[in-house]
Amino acid sequence: MALSNEQMERYTRHITLEEIGQKGQEKLLNSKVLIIGAGGLGSPAAMYLAASGIGTIGIADADKVELSNLQRQIIHGTRDIGKPKVQSAKETLTYMNPDVTVNTYNERITARNIIDLVKDYDFIIDAVDNFTTKFLINDACVISKKPFSHAGVLRFNGQLMTYVPDKGPCYRCVFKNPPPKGSVLDCKQAGLASVITGIIGSLQAMEAVKYFTSAGDLLTGKILTFDALKMQFRTVKLSKADSLCAVCGNSPSITL
Repeated sequence: MALSNEQMERYTRHITLEEIGQKGQEKLLNSKVLIIGAGGLGSPAAMYLAASGIGTIGIADADKVELSNLQRQIIHGTRDIGKPKVQSAKETLTYMNPDVTVNTYNERITARNIIDLVKDYDFIIDAVDNFTTKFLINDACVISKKPFSHAGVLRFNGQLMTYVPDKGPCYRCVFKNPPPKGSVLDCKQAGLASVITGIIGSLQAMEAVKYFTSAGDLLTGKILTFDALKMQFRTVKLSKADSLCAVCGNSPSITL
């Protein structure tokens, strides 16, 4: 697709980059990203992807905006309290960039619907805050051969990894199974610094942009951790994909 004069101006800083250029921007405009979770991580990821010119963004979330969300979920505002998060997110993204088509899914993510949700998208953002859904996203993406970015945040810390089919371990290779219920504190119990969600969610958006434009190296086979109190990033190389993994191994037992 040829960029219009207005698009050339809007995306001029991308087009100037040798690693992206006009062809890369055209790829972004033809790309489709599904963001599961319109909260702390999903907010900055969605906003930067919309600003970057991702052509189609899907937002999946069943919750409504609450006052306690606004400390970190920057896609929503005070006037949005009580609205479905997907509606609030769509309004914000459409206002930011009319180039972007925003699809909304106001529903809980389950084993029954996730395959249908991911099938029409090129890249998935795991922006949820519970382990069960994180493993479900991983399993659906592995089975559907979809790349995705995983992230998690708690207190002043965050982590990030990217899965690309046949190019490294999946989330289940690394973490095996969800922890027993109640064994790990959640954000409501432990607290969460607002800015950490912006940092990590923005990095998820960066991974998606890099995936579509082939710019730089993705976090495949690696996990990036960030400690905001020490202001330290650390990249840890992961083991190869686990041949015994229940979803991506040689004899998978998880098929959804």
